[in-house]
Amino acid sequence: MGKKNWIEFDNHENIFQEKPKEENFKKILKLNISKQKKGKKGKTITLIKGLRIGNETEVKEFLKKMKVFCGTGGTVVGEDIQLQGDMVSKSIEFLRKEGFQNL
Repeated sequence: MGKKNWIEFDNHENIFQEKPKEENFKKILKLNISKQKKGKKGKTITLIKGLRIGNETEVKEFLKKMKVFCGTGGTVVGEDIQLQGDMVSKSIEFLRKEGFQNL
């Protein structure tokens, strides 16, 4: 069968144009990373505030990458990320690797 009325569209150009805007937003963003004792028996957590990534699925994918890098558990509470344990230095290292500069 021939392609008589078939037109193919190349969407790769549009995808590459959106990435630099995201990276510029990451450079401007100001993050707070702190250590807190919370819950039963005063367990330590690392709290990351001010991380505005986007929709819920993007946040969950980002959290999954961060948990694998840090080797710990974690969760999303509102717009904040909570990691189990004292992971301040590892989370800063991961965020710098991802392109965040204002920590």
